[in-house]
Amino acid sequence: MCGIAGWVDWTRDLRPDIDIVKQMGQALVSRGPDASGWFAAAHALFAHRRLIVVDPEGGKQPMTRTVNGRSYTIVYNGELYNTEDLRRDLAARGYGFDGYSDTEVLLVSYIAWGELCVERLNGIFAFAIWDQAEEKLVLGRDRLGVKPLFFTRIGEGLAFGSELKALLAHPSVEPVIDETGLAEIFAIGPARTPGLGVFKGIEELKPGHLLIARPEGISVRRYWKLESREHTDSLEKTVETVRHLFIDTVERQLVSDVPLGTFLSGGLDSSAVSAVAARYYQRMGRDPLHTYAIEFVDMEKYFQANAFQKSLDGPWAKMIAEHIGSIHHPIAFDTPDLERHLADPLYARDLPGMADIDTSLYLFCKRVKEDVTVALSGEAADEVFGGYPWFHREDAIAADTFPWSLRLFERMAIMSDELKHRIRPEAYVKERYHEALDEVPRLPGETGRAARVREIGYLSITRFMPTLLDRKDRMSMASGLEVRVPFCDHRLVEYVFNIPWELKTAGGEVKGILRLAMEDFLPREALYRKKSPYPSTPHPAYLALVRAKALAMLDDPSSPILPFVDANALRALAEMSKRPMEHRPWFGQIMGTAQMFHYLWEVNEWMKAYRVRVV
Repeated sequence: MCGIAGWVDWTRDLRPDIDIVKQMGQALVSRGPDASGWFAAAHALFAHRRLIVVDPEGGKQPMTRTVNGRSYTIVYNGELYNTEDLRRDLAARGYGFDGYSDTEVLLVSYIAWGELCVERLNGIFAFAIWDQAEEKLVLGRDRLGVKPLFFTRIGEGLAFGSELKALLAHPSVEPVIDETGLAEIFAIGPARTPGLGVFKGIEELKPGHLLIARPEGISVRRYWKLESREHTDSLEKTVETVRHLFIDTVERQLVSDVPLGTFLSGGLDSSAVSAVAARYYQRMGRDPLHTYAIEFVDMEKYFQANAFQKSLDGPWAKMIAEHIGSIHHPIAFDTPDLERHLADPLYARDLPGMADIDTSLYLFCKRVKEDVTVALSGEAADEVFGGYPWFHREDAIAADTFPWSLRLFERMAIMSDELKHRIRPEAYVKERYHEALDEVPRLPGETGRAARVREIGYLSITRFMPTLLDRKDRMSMASGLEVRVPFCDHRLVEYVFNIPWELKTAGGEVKGILRLAMEDFLPREALYRKKSPYPSTPHPAYLALVRAKALAMLDDPSSPILPFVDANALRALAEMSKRPMEHRPWFGQIMGTAQMFHYLWEVNEWMKAYRVRVV
């Protein structure tokens, strides 16, 4: 895993400006703490920061290869899981290799197959290739958007980077937001719209897309999308296929020249990943797998079961670790730990994020990095297999909006009249929702609930899942930790997307088909444990901390957020949050009151630290 950045312009010699691109690369040092490099041609500058995972010597970047007098240079962030398959195919076509890195295989794949090479890749990636003979820049991003990539037009050219901070390091890029940026921050929130970089003029290369930039212009095309197909496999065949795809995916992702572990919460998803990995380690005669779980001090004292979290994770993680024979590391954090690092995730994301679960994940990744450089996570299983409550709740199924936006009115309650008038939050969210619906691949003849569940599945994969992938990438890479996500293998996603709902929920169980596929790997009580998401701290000290910060923000006349919030409504929410839960009106009972205080404080800090200008 790495950080990439670059700048191309066909109307000027960029080489005297190499220091600008070096600064862009330096902004990504946490993504690649092990090495740096840069490339300079007349019309193209690249910078690279490297986190060494495979082939320390042969994988150095930027990497240039010359074939038949034509030079090609790549900077790349990611991991290919079919590297050896591609290497064999390319060797059969007469290509040789200097090392064994996936970087070299990707570059040679482009030389051999051109832009179509992306269709052959299995992995997580964001890359830039400079084709010197054509003076052509090719940017590519993986199918599900696990690895980030942003770009912006500068003069007659463009600049790109793994994170927004790389682009903001360019002197021609300003931190400006307009109505769209405001709506993304206040109405959409962390689940931002694909393709938008929030800052005016900055775009995100969407998952499954290529950008081709030539002297005559820039074009973007989609090379992959989910498709709806009739599913004719029996239950037994479906279980067998899911099991085969999942095992193959996990085992492919265990390749590493550096220490590797897994995240293990004790839930179905991380337990499945860890169980397959542990069995593979045993079969290969390796030392036992190391597993890691996050906990909060006094969690058992303040925990209250809810629709999203039915039970504490700690005992389940311990039980699974014992069952699979892993060396388990529970890592606990307290509110003072969160307080000391409250703003760190903001600088990792470059945008307001997901409050305390960002902070705790950031701290967790930093601790895991002390032991390993690569980790596997159970992220994305709920989107792919339909595990979230909104797949099952009637209000979500019937709603004419994103199922995670059902309570938009709660966010609107703290918006100033000026902001509501300017961004029209309900209309904005509805417009984005219907844009997403228009993309849904329909299955001919499918109607009613089956068609609606397909819609929700598509929305979850393309609109909600990127939020969590973005979070996982930023919090892990800010610690120099590479996290892989087996449930995002496109083969698995394509197959499961088309499994009918009655098979996905086999046995009347949420994610029933995954549970059946994992029966040989996990004890029954773990297989059928109810969903438990990544934990948010319930400690009242955290609520008191972020409430105080939000109120202090309101009391500071220089706070840039003030024109956009209703101070009286926010103060009222603060008062209500001091009451026992059962005595709060609905406005004070919203799930995540503390998270709302935290998010608004983070928006204010973001506007200050990044010197955001609103136009």
